Amino acid sequence: SVGSIRLFFRLQRRKAVSKKNICVASRLKSYYEVMIARTGVVFLLSAAAYAAPPCTAAKPECTEWIVFGGGPSRSLVYRTHSLDTKDERIARALIVVHGMNRDADNYFRSATAAAFVAGALDDTVVIAPRFASSAGGSCRDVLAPNEVSWPCDIWRSGGAATGDAKITSFDFTDEVLRKLASRKAFPNLKAIVVTGHSAGGQYAERYAMGNTVHETLGMPVTYVVSNPSSYAYLDSTRPNADGSSFGSYAEGRNCTTYDRWPYGLQNRVGYTSKIADDQLKKQLASRPVTYLLGELDTLPLAGFDSSCPAMAQGPSRLARGQSWVKYVNQKFGAQHQVVVVPMCGHNARCMYTADAALPVLFPKP
Repeated sequence: SVGSIRLFFRLQRRKAVSKKNICVASRLKSYYEVMIARTGVVFLLSAAAYAAPPCTAAKPECTEWIVFGGGPSRSLVYRTHSLDTKDERIARALIVVHGMNRDADNYFRSATAAAFVAGALDDTVVIAPRFASSAGGSCRDVLAPNEVSWPCDIWRSGGAATGDAKITSFDFTDEVLRKLASRKAFPNLKAIVVTGHSAGGQYAERYAMGNTVHETLGMPVTYVVSNPSSYAYLDSTRPNADGSSFGSYAEGRNCTTYDRWPYGLQNRVGYTSKIADDQLKKQLASRPVTYLLGELDTLPLAGFDSSCPAMAQGPSRLARGQSWVKYVNQKFGAQHQVVVVPMCGHNARCMYTADAALPVLFPKP
């Protein structure tokens, strides 16, 4: 550093003077002045050209807090670059929502692996929100002071925080999107992708439909829905046995909840409860959504939803996804895309690092 160089030459100059070697001291002084001048130039050049490398470890040093409103309520995210430090290299952002186990750390690893495979690690900020829950049962996360606890299940559909109805799980992503869209940290940011797999895919599908910030951000946002167990249908029709057409659900009398939120629009709670049905339909149809479906995600494994409302949508995650895309495009004029990922089942790492998925997750800025 400049300080170290300065100290070194001071000591050397004193030593030379103490030996009455004025000539050497003079030469040292001249050399010191040249070195400081040159070093200053190097430091200036380095500061302009260098920024911190991506933080890819699922450890505390790669996390920060998102504060809701004026605080103190907050939730944790893993991220590859600080959301508060200016970095002109960042051109895109990828927000990845975890599955039912709330393992944001594991999803952060999968997403950074995908960014590495895509050659996008240096110019992409990868963000993995953690929907922590201390609700009991299988949800026993250890919470930090003021960390929000989300209900075990309804976080995936915009439900309210435990003990605080004013904060919903969709507000979490709203806060992240607003922070990114401000461009304070990333002035060259050009695109944002919001994705989720499994339960996170359920979140991404309902968030794409329901969020109220999409049109206000001044920033292109796309949604990538990966292998969810269910979708929020926009009317009471459901696919027939082979998924080729849609009509009244034959088992509706025996499955009275098939059209209730989050499987349909009835009896909504949380974030979307104050939004009109027609507005939700309009928003979903107009927003860019791509569905990643595993070619082998055809078995009732890994938290597969076998409830009657879910079974009304099809026999497997793959079948449900294919029927849903056909439904929303044909009936509501959407232009959503579907990508069937070869040789992948219900596995986020396989899905996100597949060649077919990379251009969707990391679009050219």
